[in-house]
Amino acid sequence: MRRKGHVTSRTYRLKADAEKWAREIEDRLDRGGALLGRSTLDGIPNNLSGLIKLHIADMLDVRRPPRRSKRYCLERLARELGHWRIPEITHQRLIDYGRHRFRDGAGPATLGMEISYLGTVLRHAAAIHGISVSSEHVELARVALKRLGLVGNSSERTRRPTQDELDAIIPHLQLNTRQIIPVWRIVKFAVATTMRLEEITRIQWTDFDHASRLIMIRDRKDPRRKSGNDQQVPLLSVTGYDAVQLIEEQANATGRVGRIFPYKSQSIGTAFRRACQELGIKNLRFHDLRHEGTSRLFEAGLALPEVALVTGHKDWKMLKRYLNLRPEGVVRRYETLNHSPENSQDVQPDPRPLSKIERVLKS
Repeated sequence: MRRKGHVTSRTYRLKADAEKWAREIEDRLDRGGALLGRSTLDGIPNNLSGLIKLHIADMLDVRRPPRRSKRYCLERLARELGHWRIPEITHQRLIDYGRHRFRDGAGPATLGMEISYLGTVLRHAAAIHGISVSSEHVELARVALKRLGLVGNSSERTRRPTQDELDAIIPHLQLNTRQIIPVWRIVKFAVATTMRLEEITRIQWTDFDHASRLIMIRDRKDPRRKSGNDQQVPLLSVTGYDAVQLIEEQANATGRVGRIFPYKSQSIGTAFRRACQELGIKNLRFHDLRHEGTSRLFEAGLALPEVALVTGHKDWKMLKRYLNLRPEGVVRRYETLNHSPENSQDVQPDPRPLSKIERVLKS
């Protein structure tokens, strides 16, 4: 096809499909005057897989590659629905897909994310490339799936590893001679710092300041800022594990060049899951260590701003999801306060106002 100085071609099995493609290109040229980007070379995509590839390519062109969760969702959509031709993307087929994913074990938040990214791909194709595709069916499917209870917010997870479970997991990993990666040390470090696994495997030796017990976390996860969110956080020892000591142990093992923990996060996660299976520990994920560390910071008496400085949370509502205090921990803390010399009968109690954490605990 040649028009207005542009040349493009595509092969179809049916003449009707070829004529429809030609009309779409003509309509687009009439609206915009030129073909854009890869559409000029490869033709306009006629299925969902092509639209996803076009979306990813455009994001790479502007140096905004999809993050891990989005990339994973797009890969799944391309793998399971990529063969759908654009006219076949209807709300009924999407509802059927949602039911299928639910039977496979996908939760409301996971399915909601997939439907959301699908809408993003379709809107991108229409707005940027002028492709005749509507996201209306996606919105209709979202409403229906939400009413069916298949799409919604994720339920708050309250699972925390017990100390007995950690005392079983850590030596089990340490004594595994087939395991080269010091996963046992990384487990301790995750509890001590509340870092996500991807953050742990990304930090560099140049980001670590031993004298001040500070470390810089680059591009920390933030829903409002996808990049450039660098945070300097303190390395504490109040959770039962000393973060600085663990880093120094890692220095003896690998040196002080490059990444502190130069390992793949997928390998660490796999080793952790395997250890839990072998020990018979159920429903425990590596990310639960972040919950554990955050809760231990509160139980140690840190105030909300101090905990947020360690975890990186900027919203109390988000931080509250990680606060799962154990009743016995609160009892031990206040028994310690009540039996301290300052609170004996011979000494007047401290008249200072309650701290934020104490007000939260009392309420």
